[in-house]
Amino acid sequence: MMDFGFKISPSSAINLDNADLSLYDELCKAEPDICKCMACGSCSAACPANRFSGMSVRKLIIDLQRGKKKEAVKMLSDCMLCGKCTMVCPRGINTRHLILSICKLYKED
Repeated sequence: MMDFGFKISPSSAINLDNADLSLYDELCKAEPDICKCMACGSCSAACPANRFSGMSVRKLIIDLQRGKKKEAVKMLSDCMLCGKCTMVCPRGINTRHLILSICKLYKED
């Protein structure tokens, strides 16, 4: 068989029935604002770190909702905690406080 330089990549489907969402449920109790997010992307557009590192509060919340803890924790290290995302949020979510709460809850031991 000929090698064309590409191959089929594995499925990226997430089975939410098997995902451990206990930490996300705990986070929702501690920070009810996370449930207000409508994933509009305003935070990502205002984030100065987004251009260089791909930091996005929207992606962070979606990763947590899908049980992708490692990806979310990795993204947290790129946040500069400048607070610009808080200023532009149409729902008034204090994203800076939310990120600090996520850091406390999802800290890696």
